[in-house]
Parts: sequence; structure tokens; C-alpha cells
Amino acid sequence: MASEPKIVTDREEDVEPKIKIERKEGEPTAAFKGASWAALLIGVSAYLIGLFNAGMELNEKGYYFAVLIFGLYSAVSLQKAVRDKDEGIPVTNIYYGISWVALIISISLIGIGLYNAGSIVLSEKGFYGMAFVLSLFSAVTVQKNIRDTEQARERD
Repeated sequence: MASEPKIVTDREEDVEPKIKIERKEGEPTAAFKGASWAALLIGVSAYLIGLFNAGMELNEKGYYFAVLIFGLYSAVSLQKAVRDKDEGIPVTNIYYGISWVALIISISLIGIGLYNAGSIVLSEKGFYGMAFVLSLFSAVTVQKNIRDTEQARERD
């Protein structure tokens, strides 16, 4: 009779483990943290480089810079207030409301500014809008990752 082929399997004890970074339960992966930081840096850098190279008056550049900073702060502040409220951490209604209003105002200011900007071509307006949105979203994600990491490490 012909011999049957032998099935070879890798058992855990036979395989040398690769370097594994210990991640706490609830902590985001390093890849997700890195992607979030990269998105924030790319969004803010693209916005600022575009602003630096724009052929607009210095006061216009200052307006768009201030709107970006205001938007980043308001987005992170709102994310914190929403999460605190969800986790049962006391948040005053005035702070929660102001956070929402600030974010709405910052988005309105960028929208109104870009709509009324006669010196900016449509493609640049789209560029600024997308860089602004990317920056806001990634700032919220970075803040969430930082908080999740801290909470995961505090549990141990």
C-alpha cells in the first residue's frame, strides 16, 4: 500500500513569536494612531502651505488661519464634551451648547469666507474646504485616541 502523505502543522510552541507590542484592552492600535496623526498633519500642513502660497491679502490669510485654529479647538472641545456626557462625567449644559455653537460657527465661517472669496478660484476653494474638514475630523480622532490610550492604561 502506498503511504499516506504526512500532514505537517505548525503548533504555537514550535513557532517563535514575533516582537509583539502589548496593547491594552480598549487602546487603539498603533496603525490607527499613526493614521490619525498623519491625517492631522497632512490636513493642517496642506491648508497652511496653500494659505502661505495664496495670492491674497495678509488680512485674508489671517482670517483663514484663525478659522482653522478656531475650528480645530471647537471640534476637539465638542468631542470631549460629548464623550464626557456619554460616560457620565458632569458637563454643564452651557459648555456643551457653546461647544456645538463654536463648531457650527467655525464651519459657517469657512463656508461663507470661501463662498465670498472672489480672489480664489473654485478648485482652491475646494482644496481649502477639504483640508479644513480633514483637519477637523483628524483632530477629533487624535484626541479620541489619546483619551482611549490613557483610559486603557489607567485600568491596569
